[in-house]
Amino acid sequence: MRLTSLFTIPRVLRHSDAIGAGLPPDDAVVLDAPDPSLRVALAAAAAGHHAPAAELLAATREHAQWEHRDTCVSRLARASLHHPGWLDSWLEDSPEDPDAVLVKADQYVFQAWKIRTGARARHVEADQFQAFHTVLRDAVPVISAAAELNPDDPVPWRIALTQARGIEAPREVFDTYLAEANTRDPHHEGCHIQALQYLCAKWYGSHEEMFAFAERAADHAPPGSKLHALPLQAVVEYLIADEETPDPDPYAERAEAAVTRAQALSDSYAPGDREAAGFRNHLALVLWSMDRYEEALTAFRSIGVHATTYPWTYFGEARAEFLEARSDTRVELAMKVPFFRPSPGPPATGTPDWERELAPRSVAIASTGPTEVAHAALICGHSLRTAPAGNHHTYVEIVPDPVRAKRAALLPEDPLTAAADNFTTAEEWPALVLHRTPERSSFTLLHRGRKVADHAWETAAPAADHARAAATATALARVYGLSDPRPLAHILRAAGDPSRHQGELLAALGLPPLPAGYGGQQEILAGLPGARVLARRGFLAGMRDTLTTKDGVHPEAPPQDERHPAHWWVLRTAALLLFTSAAAYAWWTPDIGWFRSTVMTLLAVDSAARLVRALRRRPVSSTPPPATS
Repeated sequence: MRLTSLFTIPRVLRHSDAIGAGLPPDDAVVLDAPDPSLRVALAAAAAGHHAPAAELLAATREHAQWEHRDTCVSRLARASLHHPGWLDSWLEDSPEDPDAVLVKADQYVFQAWKIRTGARARHVEADQFQAFHTVLRDAVPVISAAAELNPDDPVPWRIALTQARGIEAPREVFDTYLAEANTRDPHHEGCHIQALQYLCAKWYGSHEEMFAFAERAADHAPPGSKLHALPLQAVVEYLIADEETPDPDPYAERAEAAVTRAQALSDSYAPGDREAAGFRNHLALVLWSMDRYEEALTAFRSIGVHATTYPWTYFGEARAEFLEARSDTRVELAMKVPFFRPSPGPPATGTPDWERELAPRSVAIASTGPTEVAHAALICGHSLRTAPAGNHHTYVEIVPDPVRAKRAALLPEDPLTAAADNFTTAEEWPALVLHRTPERSSFTLLHRGRKVADHAWETAAPAADHARAAATATALARVYGLSDPRPLAHILRAAGDPSRHQGELLAALGLPPLPAGYGGQQEILAGLPGARVLARRGFLAGMRDTLTTKDGVHPEAPPQDERHPAHWWVLRTAALLLFTSAAAYAWWTPDIGWFRSTVMTLLAVDSAARLVRALRRRPVSSTPPPATS
């Protein structure tokens, strides 16, 4: 470990929570969250019904809402790859419906790219390319039909631009398609994004041509248009180019101008606005890659819960990459704040929407009794509330502490998962940690202190990959002693209603149903019969209680320290300074042996522990613990 780490780790422990104020927790973040009308259409499509999609797209056509129409068509086309029946029946009922034909045209393009994958050309097999081009050629008459059925619509030309890029269409064909799109909507974002892809260096253009096109489109865009962020997308394409960046960077000034332009556009949208999520995710990525962490944190706060597939998918699984970059930003900023300086305060923007409505609701179901859970959780670093769930299970939830434990700052962001990871260690029984937000339901299975499986259902997400769902189902069946994992795999691959699928999984596993109120308030177990609070212990106190508490008895809450007089604090602080100085001198001076150096160090640690313990002895929750155990 480098010497600098000894100084930066304490800073991260002290300041990271404050720096992260205003950021939604990981489980609240949803990838490509749809608006309410699109959510209804996607849920109905997953159930095999096309009427809501038809109504939605008809409204966008009648009111010439081309940007919204493009978003809806793309999401519905992707959904049709996993649930094709609803689109087939729609086309059977109305073969000349311009909306159904448009979705079918986009489905061809998405199907082709699914075959090709997003890998660079040198990593794509010859048979993949052959199938890719075959599907794109099959799309031509369907794209033409969509354009003819609704001549004023620019969306078919966005699809045509994507198809032209895939089949390596010559420049004159690309120019024709772009001109047709501009005739119908000269500021259509989707068409410009596809044109930028065609013109970037990894396809058929160059960095210079790409930047020039993006800057020209931004210069001519009306105020508030998302095309003002198109140069930022050019910056992302430049950053991910598979080539060495020359020194000095010839595009550094243009990248800086693109960032400034995008920041001004972001300021014109409200924090958490779904419409701004696309370019704000690009902005956060670019600022983070430039090591401009304070500005990146501002961008992440403005994004809220709305992560997007692009640009994060360029680097791996999009949601995981988004969360990792956001976490890295917090750590980098915390490392720069001196330890004894007050932590930065949260931005004065009021209560964020995610805190009121979208914060995840969490509960765990442990497959043992409350007393066993309480004994196992004595050193988990969190305050917990337990309640019996039938005869053989226990509900567990987090009781928020006024001050987060420093040990908890080292653990994963979700406190209940971190606690379950701890209290299942060396135990034979598992714990299933469940999370729910309006858009997303998920679970993590912990057994013997390690994560065995996890899964998430999202309202608008496609069905899970069959192989991954089967592997997760097998792991669940093994832990819970089920002979046939196939019903579990069927539930894991369900789509459209995350909360219902979560409940179905519990029933299939033979676990008790979710407690009443789950998904509403944060703390829901207090009113259940037999509910108890297990107050957070320090590490040494937890170890002591683990060894001394009798079997079959729920551990008592740790006693509160009496208020210490002023001279107690003065003497303990003086002792800490004395022993710390002596220990530093002892280790620094070669004439003093290791034994005396170790003694001084232990005395310094003991003095520090006494002071910290005295500072942290305070009530752990607004909810009073039970009077007796």
